[in-house]
Amino acid sequence: MTNTKTRIMLTGASGQIGTELLKILRRAHGDSLVVATDIQPLSDPALRESGPFELCDVTRRDRIMEVARKYDVGTIYHMAAILSATGEKNPQLAWNININGTYNVLETARELALSRIFIPSSIAAFGPETPRENTPQETILRPKTMYGVTKVAGELLADYYVRRFNVDVRGCRFPGIISHETLPGGGTTDYAVAIFYEAVKNRRYTCFLREDSRLPMMYMPDCLKSVTELMAADFGRLRHHTDFNLAAMSFTPAELAAEIKVHIPDFAVDYKPDFRQAIADSWPTSIDDSAARKEWGWNPAYDLKGMVKDMLDVLSRRHAEGRLNY
Repeated sequence: MTNTKTRIMLTGASGQIGTELLKILRRAHGDSLVVATDIQPLSDPALRESGPFELCDVTRRDRIMEVARKYDVGTIYHMAAILSATGEKNPQLAWNININGTYNVLETARELALSRIFIPSSIAAFGPETPRENTPQETILRPKTMYGVTKVAGELLADYYVRRFNVDVRGCRFPGIISHETLPGGGTTDYAVAIFYEAVKNRRYTCFLREDSRLPMMYMPDCLKSVTELMAADFGRLRHHTDFNLAAMSFTPAELAAEIKVHIPDFAVDYKPDFRQAIADSWPTSIDDSAARKEWGWNPAYDLKGMVKDMLDVLSRRHAEGRLNY
């Protein structure tokens, strides 16, 4: 924790969370002080031009070290990952990126004495044996997906670096994240993003989960709020570090569809569950996030009604302007 350098490195900057986190970080710290990295160039021209970008494969520690040294990085937000559904299609890739990438970031932090690291986890860390309602902070972690396995291992590894090497690593177990800026990236909760685009464009959606599949969710503004607030928290107040439960709202596809119908009355949904249903059935329906609330003041701003209204306002306006790319 001796590094006083102010530059920030963001891995996975092209991802769902990474794209929007990059905007927040550059707005807060200055464009030139936030280095975006990914294995592919940023798709948004404005983001490409607003600050430094480096191609970086997180499975190559030498490349992470090279970028960190080049820009005198003090903090890394490590968002590069393969998500749940994609990870089941290619578990070897999920292991390589999620585990080896995380290890490489942690080793970089240790060797360069970086000041702070953010590594997200997920409700995928839980499994069928975990209590599904009001899932506690300390509980059984026996996931049945490769993505979940990598998240549990990542939590434990990052916590080891906190205690063994005094690296300041922080992380949250994110629920499903809903955003109007970035398209779904291969997760089991992706339906909760796709449903809005289909409602606005076609007034109909076919859901890959059962109508009664209740899952914890969070709107992107709250996701970004949680990251920035946790990273700003006093280290001395944190009893946990890498595995904070987070909650905002829980709903089923049917409940989400009903709220959308308040605004789009002719919207219709049918249900054709696929392989992702088994993944959803192994996850909690609600989360106890009292540790995050106590240790760093977590408090979400959006509920289901507020999130649906905001999503539809943005996407409907974009559709009317011919800018709804989906």
